[in-house]
Amino acid sequence: MGLYQTPAPVKLIIAVLLRNAAQAPAITELLCKNFGPLEEQLGPFPFTWTHYYQDELGQHPQRLLLGFEELIPRENLVQIKRLTNQIEEANRDSQGRNFNLDPGVLSLGQFFLATTKDQRHRIYLGQGIFGEVTLYFKDNTFNPFYWTYRDYKSEEYQPFFKEARYHLAYRLKTGRIYGSKS
Repeated sequence: MGLYQTPAPVKLIIAVLLRNAAQAPAITELLCKNFGPLEEQLGPFPFTWTHYYQDELGQHPQRLLLGFEELIPRENLVQIKRLTNQIEEANRDSQGRNFNLDPGVLSLGQFFLATTKDQRHRIYLGQGIFGEVTLYFKDNTFNPFYWTYRDYKSEEYQPFFKEARYHLAYRLKTGRIYGSKS
């Protein structure tokens, strides 16, 4: 029989889709108020992988990836996804959502996304939230699965995820788990 263990904390990553790049500073500030300081950022840049969001977010949505400094327990992903859904809802207008927030967590070996949508490759985490292993780390790179969203398969995201993994590994090795002051 194996022994029960609490896994190492993980890094919170939030992928943001925006109507336009000018929204990035305000949304980043809002998310930092809820989740603490940033450690990595990629974008904003044009989101060109699908037209799925264009009805709500316009013809030229922008992508922003944010990595937060403070590491968190993995099980916090459920509450974080529910909170990001509340933030989206509180900021709706007559056209719908002003932005889309997709939180995930990065461990040394995987990147998980949270979602409210059930599929055969997702596991139920509780409170209406499912988890999907989106990327796995092998041979010094993040690798996709066949179900991984096209943007996460792109080379454009690799430097961001590698930098976030480097910071995570450093924090775990040095014990600087919770913010820059510990």
